Amino acid sequence: MSYSSYMSESGDFKLRGEFIALDALLKTTGLASSGGEAKAMVAAGRVLVDGKPESRKRCKIRVGQIVCLEGAAIRVVAGNG
Repeated sequence: MSYSSYMSESGDFKLRGEFIALDALLKTTGLASSGGEAKAMVAAGRVLVDGKPESRKRCKIRVGQIVCLEGAAIRVVAGNG
């Protein structure tokens, strides 16, 4: 399980742990209002990871990656502790 905290809507996401699932990141950051909505966004091809469409809902997002959705960009950075 990964532990994370969110900083801002379009900006940095502090990740504590090895990874966070893509659908969980979308929900945690508020880009999706629910897990179901996050999964639907990914399935529809609306989410980019490092500039490429990502179709895996549970894709492991790690430090250094950038997730984009309709103009919002989330950069995953290392969290403290």
